[in-house]
Parts: sequence; C-alpha cells; structure tokens
Amino acid sequence: MNTLDSIEIKAFVPAKDYPQSKAFYLDLGFKPGGESDEVTCFSHGDCAFLLQNFYARELAENLMMHLLVKDVESWWRMVQDSGVIERYGVRVVPPQDQPWGMRDFILFDPSGVLWRIGQNI
Repeated sequence: MNTLDSIEIKAFVPAKDYPQSKAFYLDLGFKPGGESDEVTCFSHGDCAFLLQNFYARELAENLMMHLLVKDVESWWRMVQDSGVIERYGVRVVPPQDQPWGMRDFILFDPSGVLWRIGQNI
C-alpha cells in the first residue's frame, strides 16, 4: 500500500433542521454510523456522507449530490412508497434519460440539497 493511497471521500451535507434531516435520510433507508450533536455519518451500501448540524442557505441550495445505483426505477418506487415526498414536503423530478448517458431522478432534501439518483444507461 502506498502511503499516499486514498481511502474514501465524503461530502458534508448541511441541515437546516438537523433532527428532521436525520429522520428524512433514515426514512430513505440510509444507515447512521458515528453520530454526535454536530454530525452524523450516513451510509447506504459502500456510499456515505456526513450530515452536519450546520446550515447556510447559499450552500444548501447550491449543493448537488449524486448517487449511482444499479436500478433507478426501483429507487424511484422506493422514494414514492416511503412517503418522504409528502411527509417532508420535498420536490422531486421523475426519472429521465440524460444526454450524458444516465437515467436519473431528482430529489431535494428538506434543506434544499439536490440529489441526482441514477444509473448508467
């Protein structure tokens, strides 16, 4: 192993209402790991991010996360079936084929962070 090898990278995702955002990600099936009053590590499979108890509107409304999945239609159904759209009043855009070779859908979290969840086509 090279001492300069990277192990992982995680984004810090802002939360306007930290308890609400934690509940939102739990309802989407993300698993909490290390947790404090200031940050929670959420993971799904081998993917992870850090939800932070910090909010800056300019950051939240300009942050875009991308989650690559095996089956975007299954994820779309799960999001609809989970009730998060209604429960948290979040916006979504249904799956579409993109010119960059992906089929994805858009889901905004309660703080305004835009998630693109998609698969390669």
